[in-house]
Amino acid sequence: MPTFEEQRQEVIHLAQFCAAKGWLPATSGNLSTLVSRGGEALQIAITRSGADKQQLSPDDVLLIDEHMHVLNSEQYRPSAETSVHVELYQKLEDCGCILHVHTIYNNLISELYGDGGGVDVNGHELLKALGHWEEDASIRIPIVPNWADLGRLGRAVGEVAQKDVPLVLVRNHGIYAWGDSPAAARRHLEAAEFLFEYLYRLRSA
Repeated sequence: MPTFEEQRQEVIHLAQFCAAKGWLPATSGNLSTLVSRGGEALQIAITRSGADKQQLSPDDVLLIDEHMHVLNSEQYRPSAETSVHVELYQKLEDCGCILHVHTIYNNLISELYGDGGGVDVNGHELLKALGHWEEDASIRIPIVPNWADLGRLGRAVGEVAQKDVPLVLVRNHGIYAWGDSPAAARRHLEAAEFLFEYLYRLRSA
């Protein structure tokens, strides 16, 4: 497994990528990578609460365990939504990185389709980036309510998370995208954001 220092740098690089896209406005969003699991206790590298992701420093990335205890700092606390990350790492054995961002299009899509509990995407080329190569590919991206109780939010995201659709929308809030590596999580998020803009513009045409 990669070391915490290596995964901390991955989180910083991911923050730079997402911030350059405008996907982390103000201090919103949270990003994490897996450090260890299995025979060893679950440990993840995750952005701290309140950090400006556009100017993330090494001290802004914390090492935490499955109980959300910070293992490398007494100064900072982890993101308020750490419970969602822990839930996904515990449920999905191949999850190695999670990206949570807030964008205009993922918020619009989550509100437009939220009453139905999900948004369907059919036959689009970008589904290949999510691992769906069949000609008539179709997926349903789940949408959960934006529960103020973050433990409840974590359980809600975990309940609908699917291995073959690495995305969950939180209504009027943002998206959780994941993959078995930072590169895969980034690819899934980038494809999702393209699809959300496409769906919104198509609906508005």
